[in-house]
Amino acid sequence: MSKQELIKPRIMSGFMELSPDKQLLFDKMIDEIKHVYQSFCFMPLDTPVLELSEILLAKSGGEIDKEVYHFTKGDTNICMRYDLTVPLARYVAMNSNTLSFPFKRYQIGKVYRGERAQRGRFREFVQCDGDIVGLETLPISADAECIFLIDKIFNSLNLDILIQISNRNILVGYLQELGIIENAKQVLTILDKINKIGRENAMLELKALNITDNTIEKLLNIISLKGDFDKILPMLENLASNEIYQKGFDELRKVYHFLSAYGIDKSRYCLDISIIRGQDYYTGTVFEAVIPTHLQFGTVCGGGRYDNLAGYFSEKKMPGVGLSIGLTRLFDLLDKNDMLPSFSKTNTTLQIIPLGDHLDSCFTLQAYFSNKINCEVAYEERSFKAKLKDAGKKQIPFVLIVGDDEVEQQLFMLKNMETGEQTKLSKEECLELILKTIN
Repeated sequence: MSKQELIKPRIMSGFMELSPDKQLLFDKMIDEIKHVYQSFCFMPLDTPVLELSEILLAKSGGEIDKEVYHFTKGDTNICMRYDLTVPLARYVAMNSNTLSFPFKRYQIGKVYRGERAQRGRFREFVQCDGDIVGLETLPISADAECIFLIDKIFNSLNLDILIQISNRNILVGYLQELGIIENAKQVLTILDKINKIGRENAMLELKALNITDNTIEKLLNIISLKGDFDKILPMLENLASNEIYQKGFDELRKVYHFLSAYGIDKSRYCLDISIIRGQDYYTGTVFEAVIPTHLQFGTVCGGGRYDNLAGYFSEKKMPGVGLSIGLTRLFDLLDKNDMLPSFSKTNTTLQIIPLGDHLDSCFTLQAYFSNKINCEVAYEERSFKAKLKDAGKKQIPFVLIVGDDEVEQQLFMLKNMETGEQTKLSKEECLELILKTIN
């Protein structure tokens, strides 16, 4: 009989698999983000990873994009979710009669895109989304709240960011003022990618649309406006008088007013007319966050206002505003650039090590300590020295030694692995000392 050939263990490209210690840190980042969402009364939502294709592909008219994972099971055509927004739209359409509006939800979950795997791009990644959905109307103050959430989230992650804010109606209205509104889609597409293709190439593409040099110069001038709201708003106020432009200007002014009320540090946000965020999805306020010291990371969070979230699934108008953080990509960038915070390699606070035949006593102690702290018993058959060395390697802060004398006296040797200090205490005193130290 021939020996079975071993299969080489590996994962597909575009999928991130973290070591347990880094997964602990990843999970802590998720916990911080959840805490911020919940502190602003956003409710959790968890939608299925799999959706009916007709639901998930509603925006594309049913056409299956090459990046969407899809398959059939029997007669059912299924797709894996590629973002968390379409499932949200489906959910609010299904439950609009029972939801209270504005509906504030957050969702943290994996999404799937079958794009070409490359640095900074994943086929499976965790998104952390927050959205506020209204029924018929949604105040502009919701836009400011989402921007404030971004500031709070990245503060909680100890990351300095710059939130770049604009309003798409500014550019759409300006195009109308310049008499080129019929080319709005193509022009916005070109302006949106100007940082990638450069000013000269953008000029060439705009000229190909038969736009005059003078008009091109005006377009390039307006998207170069960036800075403090107090400086840029007066420069925008009288550039166009049509209704669309004035709506965008008024919304920007109101967003700034509310951000000032929140008291956000002005060094952490600015007005930037070049922020467009795609062609059709966003309809008003748009924003992106970058890390100023590492602009090569690109956008680490983005979002904006959309007029009708559930238009594919309901006749009810449901305007919304939301933000999204690609946490997998952000974590990968921080990791590869040595920017992850220092962290413990374990979630264990106390390891109980038996000396002799006292496993039952160790388990009784574990049951006691685990009510308050993370605790484990080193029950494997190895030497005491090896177990102690392993506890140090795992960065476990405390070790409790349980031998004959300890069981008889009910006084246990507690070792602080950082300082090396050892003290004989009752289990109650051990717990009190540990809690005092870690808190």
